[in-house]
Amino acid sequence: MGLNRYVHTLGHYMTARYGQKIHKLTIDAAFTCPNRDGSLGVGGCTFCNVSSFSAEHGSKASVAEQLQAGRARREGEQRRADKRYLAYFQAYTSTYDEYAVLKRKYEEALAVSDIVGICVGTRPDCVPDEVLALLAGYQQQGMEVWLELGLQTANDSTLKKINRGHDFAAYADTVARARLYGLKVCTHLILGLPGETPADAEQTLQQVLAVGTDGLKLHPLHVVEGSIMAKQWRAGRLALWDQDTYMDCAARLIQHTPAEVVYHRVSAYARPPELIAPDWCGDKWLVMNGLIERLKRDGGQGSALGQPFTA
Repeated sequence: MGLNRYVHTLGHYMTARYGQKIHKLTIDAAFTCPNRDGSLGVGGCTFCNVSSFSAEHGSKASVAEQLQAGRARREGEQRRADKRYLAYFQAYTSTYDEYAVLKRKYEEALAVSDIVGICVGTRPDCVPDEVLALLAGYQQQGMEVWLELGLQTANDSTLKKINRGHDFAAYADTVARARLYGLKVCTHLILGLPGETPADAEQTLQQVLAVGTDGLKLHPLHVVEGSIMAKQWRAGRLALWDQDTYMDCAARLIQHTPAEVVYHRVSAYARPPELIAPDWCGDKWLVMNGLIERLKRDGGQGSALGQPFTA
């Protein structure tokens, strides 16, 4: 893929380590979120409708069954004996449960023969030390482990506006503790949150890099059915970036990212009827191709720092 020539992608990183492409298989392990169950808040973040991001949301299937189904969707009926995967605990807050429950679900995934490791998506304020120690133990056994933290923005005012329920300090604390355990951290950022400009996104990147991160995942803000933002959009109270603004901003962030940081994603998309706006977020390749053209023209990852990534 062209992106690998300009960006240190997760695909490039995993191929270098395992000698083959390693894809993620998403899992909905029936976790909830403290911002939805009342312990922290109700209603969730204003952008949130996880069912639009997880094909298995609401499934009663076990972790192992979901992995089998995900493999079948990716490969078809013909299973390749040499193919391997990462189990991605994606939906809601995947460290938010009793220790024994987390351990059982993680290890159900890791027991599947073609799984080389896990990615655990969660909130920065829901990662106790005992969970960090659990994940670090899997890494010490030779498993690939990524702790994926949904920061979204370093701007505390914006975090409050979107009902996130934590501040940047909570993120910085969790990253510091994760690094003490030797865990790799991937930071999720949403570009174009209400009231934010490309300059705000650049400031967020600088704060994240100052704290330290091993990976990044970029998303354009898009409005999905069932979210609070859907109501705001329909009422004309929400402005969204156009595709050129997103692609220009994402390219600039990539160019200002050190070459060793791994990009797990540089965009995201959703499909109607879940996707309400903007329309361009429904076309995966529109943004990807535009971003590649910008990186080809102006320089790839790390180029603005004088340390360009080389595949």
